[in-house]
Amino acid sequence: MTGTVHTSALRGRAEIDLGALRGNVRALRARLAPGAGLMAVVKSDAYGHGALPCARAALDAGALWLGTATPHEALALRDAGIRAPILCWLWTPGDPWREGIEAGLDMSVSAMWALREVTRAAREAGQTARIQLKADTGLGRNGCQPADWPELVAAARAAEVAGTVRVTGLWSHFACADEPGHPSTAAQLDVFHELVAYAEKAGIEPEVRHIANSPAALTLPESHFDLVRTGIALYGISPSSDLGSSAEFGLRPVMTLTASVALVKRVPEGHGVSYGHRYRTPAETTLGLIPLGYADGVPRHASGKGPVLVGGEVRRVAGRIAMDQFVVDLGTGPDADAVREGAPAVLFGPGDRGEPTAADWAEAADTIAYEIVTRIGPRVPRVYVDGADGQEEGVGGDGRGAGR
Repeated sequence: MTGTVHTSALRGRAEIDLGALRGNVRALRARLAPGAGLMAVVKSDAYGHGALPCARAALDAGALWLGTATPHEALALRDAGIRAPILCWLWTPGDPWREGIEAGLDMSVSAMWALREVTRAAREAGQTARIQLKADTGLGRNGCQPADWPELVAAARAAEVAGTVRVTGLWSHFACADEPGHPSTAAQLDVFHELVAYAEKAGIEPEVRHIANSPAALTLPESHFDLVRTGIALYGISPSSDLGSSAEFGLRPVMTLTASVALVKRVPEGHGVSYGHRYRTPAETTLGLIPLGYADGVPRHASGKGPVLVGGEVRRVAGRIAMDQFVVDLGTGPDADAVREGAPAVLFGPGDRGEPTAADWAEAADTIAYEIVTRIGPRVPRVYVDGADGQEEGVGGDGRGAGR
């Protein structure tokens, strides 16, 4: 929903630049092999950015498909009026197969149990289900093992002949495409070629074949087939520093996380800061209280290391990050003296104004930038802007799903 919160009064906000997202879609499309389309992956609330507004912006910029993990994510997009093709890939026994069929979702099938459930639901609905067969070419997660592929293909083809399903896609997922030159990538691509050829020889005529994720979309044009699935790159974050930076790929980070300083106070030398007193002030200094914590998605593992731009300087978290707040040591001098309650504190953003990036926080927390943006919690409102003109488009009063 669109909230009525005054953005100037927010204790914290995640500003989502939909203009940057559209620009990222265009930059990614420019890298695609001829004939390949782009799927915008908006699972996990668009990696924390807001599924509905990001889906709309991506489609506006030329994405042809949307991708979600759970059926409930996909059905929510349909309920909001999104009519574009949507692939949903993480199904469990008893999930809403019939609702997915009636909503026109493309549903991923990796095993015989799933094919049985979807065909049963198709008969109940009196509709042909759109399914995509997923192969495990080496990732070892979801997907059908090559040894079991002939059985699944034969059963799916029989279901096609019976009219209960239409196999619209054949697909898989890379394990190590974010590691340049990793031998598993070429090996997976070879297996995928073999399994696609087998299915097509058996009579399957897919609309799309796809294996490329964000790193492969950026660096492996030979893997693009008919479609590429872009997740983290869509949001302007490089999948791996080993591949190159966001700027080198022409991508701009979409989320900027800021807070308003809640308290500024002078403390003496040797003053303990936060739980456990892991930090003590080395001299008389000024402390600033930032009203975001691990309940908002700020990683506790970045305690003592997380970077924040306050008062024109990048400072580090002082002591432990708590559930709702953390502290920075502002030091002394004119910059510290100029910081007052209500001053902006920028945890991360695109980085071109001197602020830290999500990648900087990932390094501080010993994790990946995917986790940094995805974990930002629901009590942090998403404020949607268009970088083309700087206009705010809406505020998510509940922190999720606000749109234009």
